[in-house]
Amino acid sequence: MAKLNTLNPPSSLNKGINWRALYKLTKPKVVALIVLTAVVGACLATSGLPPWQALLVGNLGIGLMAAGAAAFNHYIDSEADAAMARTHKRPLPTGAIANWQALLWASLLSVVGFAMLYWWVNPLTAWLTAASLVGYAVIYTLWLKRATPQNIVIGGLAGAMPPLLGWTAVNNAISAEPLLLVMLIFTWTPPHFWALAIARREDYAKVNIPMLPVTHGVGFTKKLIVLYSLLLFAVAWLPFLVGMSGVLYLVLSCALNLRFMHLAWRLYKGDNQRDAMRLFAFSIVYLMLLFVALLADHWLFALL
Repeated sequence: MAKLNTLNPPSSLNKGINWRALYKLTKPKVVALIVLTAVVGACLATSGLPPWQALLVGNLGIGLMAAGAAAFNHYIDSEADAAMARTHKRPLPTGAIANWQALLWASLLSVVGFAMLYWWVNPLTAWLTAASLVGYAVIYTLWLKRATPQNIVIGGLAGAMPPLLGWTAVNNAISAEPLLLVMLIFTWTPPHFWALAIARREDYAKVNIPMLPVTHGVGFTKKLIVLYSLLLFAVAWLPFLVGMSGVLYLVLSCALNLRFMHLAWRLYKGDNQRDAMRLFAFSIVYLMLLFVALLADHWLFALL
């Protein structure tokens, strides 16, 4: 873990700015998924088109702060990243940019994103997004990740916030509906990340990060993945059961959840590391398509 009071020396100024490396620090694919779920939250907050300021400026601000949180994560985890096969080619371990540049970049993105949300959207969304950033970049990365094998369960709440943020950007209020979407992502996070942790168990053991497969074994983790997959199926029904979505979403979500459960069961019964990566890869597609299904169902209902 990088020491928060240790920065690269001023001589690193001579290296110039590696914009490609700074871009990689933001975890653009992760941020894109975050923004997608926030956009869906914004669209579901109204029967018509959301106000352009809330939709465009709001989601830009959310995206910038998510990118800032990702850069903070890179900075704090740089030493562990250097020792892990999956992450040793990231910008900080390779020296593509200096630690101080990463910290400055993370701070700049976060401050700009917060200012946009506070002044051009509403303070509620700004503070909720800031809480999410602190939850992920500080509470999870700096503390929970190394404190308990339930790190991803507890810390997953920070990553589950975007649909609520998109909703509050439009309505400036917290409602029950977006909290269902938060619950959906919160339930999705453990099986999604534990699948990766199984595939990269040796990496986490090497750097003394107590991921569940390291502390409780792969077999126990597989059982929990199956149980969480069943819970996810149940939670995915809630938008339909409360009248938030219609039959189109129900059909698509059932199909996606059946595939998710199939891969989880295959991982549980098998002894192949590739099964873990298959579930991990599909879980990303699952969440993206599930929120696309929510949006498609919403617009279909609006047209009818």
